[in-house]
Amino acid sequence: MSNLGHPHWSGQTAVIGTMHGKEAVIAPILGATGLRFEIAKEFDTDQFGTFTRDIARQGDQFATVRAKAKAALAWSHASIAIASEGSFGPHLSVPWLPANLEVVLLLDARTGREYIGKTLTTRCTQAHTVIRSLHDAEKFANANGFPEHALVIRTGAGDDAAVLAKGIQDPDRLVALVNQGLSRWPELMLEVDLRAHLNPTRMETIATATLDLLRIITTDCPHCQMPGFDVVERMAGLPCEACGTPTHLTRLEILACQVCQHRLERLPDNAPTVADPGRCDRCNP
Repeated sequence: MSNLGHPHWSGQTAVIGTMHGKEAVIAPILGATGLRFEIAKEFDTDQFGTFTRDIARQGDQFATVRAKAKAALAWSHASIAIASEGSFGPHLSVPWLPANLEVVLLLDARTGREYIGKTLTTRCTQAHTVIRSLHDAEKFANANGFPEHALVIRTGAGDDAAVLAKGIQDPDRLVALVNQGLSRWPELMLEVDLRAHLNPTRMETIATATLDLLRIITTDCPHCQMPGFDVVERMAGLPCEACGTPTHLTRLEILACQVCQHRLERLPDNAPTVADPGRCDRCNP
């Protein structure tokens, strides 16, 4: 892609469906394509679910980000919509580690096609604790990047406890709210606010997912030159270095175009050509 943008995107207007400041990282990155941006700041993305659990998410992460993008198109006159959605939970490969999966979707109403960038990281600030004193609250806050990372206080330890306050970034307000809460309830739940504009760590992860989206929408099919030529399948079978037995590690990647269906096999970028014997079921059963 040249500095003048990409011919499929340059000069087009895209609406970014966010009320939590995600345009701060999305627009500068995708601006390299030549897209222009409209920010749907009055667009209520909380209707699709909130991290504070006031409103439950109705579908999974990918269904939700699609719903956001479609609703942003309806809100705007743009022909392209960009939306993002995050989730927190156990890492898929290392379940004892918490992880944050962020997806950023571009929906092109001109063609009906969608492009999704994503990233999964264990660098996340999903944390909560039960507090019974101001000391407990201050200890948790200091360990979790407060005040840059905002906090949420709940009126008890259960998931059904009501939100007493969220978006807390002022130390004096935190003290006052903790004292107020503990005068009414024996314990409170204190958690990190996961909304993007109040969570710099999550915002950085959204930026990484946006870079993945940028890679996808500026990678053209070698056959029809349409954007979005990307990996659709990974084939296992990388041979063991010691015995040659196929392992569960990736041997080949399959790339495909969603326009003309052109497919291409390739070795993964910067990947080894043989597997460590420690990953071999025969050498290390």
